[in-house]
Amino acid sequence: MTIAVTGATGFVGQALLDQAAVQGVPVRALTRKPQGPRAGTDWIEGDLDDRAALRRLLSGAEAVVHVAGVVNDASQFERGNVIGTLNVIEAARDQGVARLVHVSSLSAREPDLSGYGASKARAEKLVMASGLDWTIVRPPGIYGPRDTEILDMFRMARWGLMPMPPREGRASYIHVDDLSRLLLALVPGGEAVTHHIFEPDDGRANGWGHYEFARAIGRAMGRRPRVVHLSRAWLERAARADGFVRRAKAKLTLDRAGYMSHPDWVVSQGALPPPALWEPRIPTREGLKATAEWYRKNRWL
Repeated sequence: MTIAVTGATGFVGQALLDQAAVQGVPVRALTRKPQGPRAGTDWIEGDLDDRAALRRLLSGAEAVVHVAGVVNDASQFERGNVIGTLNVIEAARDQGVARLVHVSSLSAREPDLSGYGASKARAEKLVMASGLDWTIVRPPGIYGPRDTEILDMFRMARWGLMPMPPREGRASYIHVDDLSRLLLALVPGGEAVTHHIFEPDDGRANGWGHYEFARAIGRAMGRRPRVVHLSRAWLERAARADGFVRRAKAKLTLDRAGYMSHPDWVVSQGALPPPALWEPRIPTREGLKATAEWYRKNRWL
């Protein structure tokens, strides 16, 4: 079985390629820039706006795993997350590829809180109306090697001070390798997974409080940082400051401040993947420690 993958050069996409290589699954992967040889991967140059490239990507594939998306740039949410998804759907139908595994976000549950969540919710509606054999995966917070989004939290832990969302909030997390195993497990489809929305996590019931997650990162860094909880107003001030300093590279945006201040980003127990198909293997405390070691080894910290 050859699977087509979008977003293959990103954080989740690279982990998915690693897992596919381990399992011996051939991949045809979309890339904007030329890539070096990678075992089991056939690179297709193009992007989500390039319909010809999407046709080449999907030609002869048994399934497509749509990982690509825009996370930080609010001006590109509609184009990258909504129109990009529509282009993948149309290319899949044109090429006779019936199976689609779509990577969404837990933020799609609350589309009124952020432009990002709203764009992912609109993309989900397109997937559900596509006529394809779809499965939607809504990951919670994803962490692991190569991640640039949670990296700042490790850096702050090293500095000894960790600003976090309001204390009463809770969130679920998942290691990128566990998520990648799930995406591959879903590719064959079947009655138990087709036309379902799944919310996977690390197996920790009721997720993590923001304070305890910050302290877990601190322990992974060998530190005991002070945790400071910020209100939405202070998160927005911090987002403006981050935007002023890092411009387009800012990780804390005003859009993110909106959904970070929401108190419940814990996965729904009724939306967990079937345990016979997949269960998480990486406890988050161990995963955070291994991630910190990867950051150090690769001089990201």
